[in-house]
Amino acid sequence: MHPIIREIRADLKASADEKTRSSAQLFFKEEVRLYGVKTAMVRKIARTRFSEIKDRGKEELFMLCEELFKSGYIEEAFIACNWSYFLHNKYEPTDFETFEGWVEKYVSNWATCDTFCNHTIGSFIEQYPEYLKELKEWARSENRWVRRAAAVSLIVPAKQGRFLKEAFEISDILLSEKDDIVQKGYGWLLKEESRKHQKEVYGYIVENKNVMPRTALRYAIELMPESLKAEAMKRD
Repeated sequence: MHPIIREIRADLKASADEKTRSSAQLFFKEEVRLYGVKTAMVRKIARTRFSEIKDRGKEELFMLCEELFKSGYIEEAFIACNWSYFLHNKYEPTDFETFEGWVEKYVSNWATCDTFCNHTIGSFIEQYPEYLKELKEWARSENRWVRRAAAVSLIVPAKQGRFLKEAFEISDILLSEKDDIVQKGYGWLLKEESRKHQKEVYGYIVENKNVMPRTALRYAIELMPESLKAEAMKRD
C-alpha cells in the first residue's frame, strides 16, 4: 500500500464517528460503505494530503485515485473525486478512457456519481466538448449510474447555459427512463439549463410532459414561476 493511502485511511478512521455514519446511511437506498466522517473534514483531508504529493506525475496521481475508488468507501471515493478535479489543468483527451472506466467500475451511489461527474467529467467536457457524443452513449448504458452520469456530467456547464442542445439530446434518450435515480439526474440537468434558457426548457417539458416521468418533470420545473409549474404538471 502506498504510504499516502495508509495515512489517508488513518486520518479517516481518526475522524469517524458512529452518529455521522448512521445518519449518512439514511441518504441512500442502497447499502454504502462509510467511515462516518463529515464532508468538510473529508475535503480537508483531501486538500492536506494532496499538498504532499501534488508534484508527482499525473499517471501516479490517477493510480492513487483508483486505489481510493477501489476501497468502496464513500469518503475515499470523495477524496479521489477531489484529487482528480485538482488536476483539471492537466487533462488530456486520453484521460476520458480512465474517467469512463472509473464510472463503470466504481460508481455505485448517487453521491459518488454526482461529485465525480459534476466536477471532474464536467470540467473535462468543457475543455474537450467533442466528447459530448460519448455522454450520449452513456445514456444508453445498461448501468444505471452510467446513465445518470450522462446527465449530471453537464450540471455545472448547464448553470452557465452551455450545451443546451446536448442536454435535450441526452434527455430525449432518457425521457421514458424507469429508474428514479436516472429520472432525477436528467430532471436536474433540465432544471439547471432553465436558469439561462427557461423558455426553451419549458417548451421541451410541455412537449414531452405526457411521456416524462413525474419525478423528472418535478425536478425540471423547480426553478420556474408557479404559473408555469402548474401548467407543466397538467396532463393532456
